[in-house]
Amino acid sequence: MEILIKAIQLIIALALLIILHECGHFFAAKLFKVRVEKFYLFFDWKFSLFSTYSNWWRKLTGRKPAVKKANGDYEYEGTEYGIGWIPLGGYVKISGMVDESSFNENDSQKSFWKELPNMMKNIIIRNEDVKGESWEFRTHPAWQRLIIMLGGIIMNFLTAFVIYAMVLFTWGESYVKSEDMTYGMKFSEQAKADGFRDGDIIIKTDDNHVESWSIAVLQDISNAKTVTVLRSCKEVTITMPEEMNLLDMMEAPIYANILAPLSIDSILPNSPAEAIGLQKTDRITSIGGIAVNDFNDVQNTLASLSKTIPEGANFGDSLKARMTTIVINDTISKKVTLTPEFTLGFANAMPYQDKVTTRHYGFFESFPAGVKYAHRTLTSYVDQMKYVFTAKGARQVGGFASIGNIFPQTWDWHKFWLLTAFLSIALGFINVLPIPALDGGHALFATFELISRRRLSDNFLLVVQYFGMYILLALMIFANGNDLLRIFGI
Repeated sequence: MEILIKAIQLIIALALLIILHECGHFFAAKLFKVRVEKFYLFFDWKFSLFSTYSNWWRKLTGRKPAVKKANGDYEYEGTEYGIGWIPLGGYVKISGMVDESSFNENDSQKSFWKELPNMMKNIIIRNEDVKGESWEFRTHPAWQRLIIMLGGIIMNFLTAFVIYAMVLFTWGESYVKSEDMTYGMKFSEQAKADGFRDGDIIIKTDDNHVESWSIAVLQDISNAKTVTVLRSCKEVTITMPEEMNLLDMMEAPIYANILAPLSIDSILPNSPAEAIGLQKTDRITSIGGIAVNDFNDVQNTLASLSKTIPEGANFGDSLKARMTTIVINDTISKKVTLTPEFTLGFANAMPYQDKVTTRHYGFFESFPAGVKYAHRTLTSYVDQMKYVFTAKGARQVGGFASIGNIFPQTWDWHKFWLLTAFLSIALGFINVLPIPALDGGHALFATFELISRRRLSDNFLLVVQYFGMYILLALMIFANGNDLLRIFGI
């Protein structure tokens, strides 16, 4: 049931963002009187689940049946709206983005690869050589084509900004002030070597005041030259190392986190904790022979067990690594098999529940606050992208399973909208990358034309479109392959 709830949230969020993204292209194209042939949620290779070009739909709505031409396409009668069966995205088909007729896919005598050298000739052409109808994309000025291609990206960022604004207006912003964190922070051994102590309260990174703790603060620490903490009611400034890697800092034991006393709040059904009869009043004193004093220790110890899985491990190796012993109340020893995610299956009582501060926003106040929230999220996301090109960062890349796992196990509208806004920013940023077949690739070509006053030939654009699709397919296989490896504990 929990997996189903996560899946439903993921599908709804992605469907909403895909439709809004494509609306950005659609309305920009309509603004410049460029014909939009198709508007599809999901991909419709070979067939679609629904189409306004379907004869049954046209009969139902009283429209004439679509006329199918000899090449299999339908004669244009406005925009075809539909839903595909491959839930990997969506698209709008804009007339004349490239001249597909320059390469005849039905020519059995020539393959794409044999035709490639000829297609790459005359990469750059003069603008006056462009031929086509007035309603085709390629006949419009470069600045109009640039706006059309950036329409989806702009819509993604606007969507995130509006969602954040409305979330702040509806629920406000709840947090625990740094000075109210009386237990202070829990630090890793590396953090202690850098000068921190358990119980320190982080109040500044460089000259930026830390109002409350979040993972974003950890990112600020990784980029800071100095960090100021409150230690025994005195401010202490710590000089940070020059080179810090956020991925290393986020590995368990995490570099810095809120110190949470160990207090069992609830036992999850069908969990290892329930199987061994763990009770809310129990106190876990050791796991796998390692003493634990707080909930941070529990998390760090379980994470260290996950690292005992050897390279090239199989399912049996993963199962063996998940088998351990916990001691309860200093006297009771229990053998337990952890979940594939190396958890026991209990919820710890969150500290500072009586010290939560909620900042409320009026309707008009929420908009600048939403812009600030969206900007902070975007800059944080962009900063983390530099780690994707490292071996450790590439291993963290995830596909649909990873995206689905960020949603909560129970329906929570507040979290749903915050995560949808985050995905909208991520989708916008990914699409702005200058990869052929993405919006950023098309925008790059239009920008090249604006600067050089020359444009790339349709043959060249068609070729790079193919290569761009191969790149995207490879990235998708890689990301979802990482998810499979994580599912099997490898």
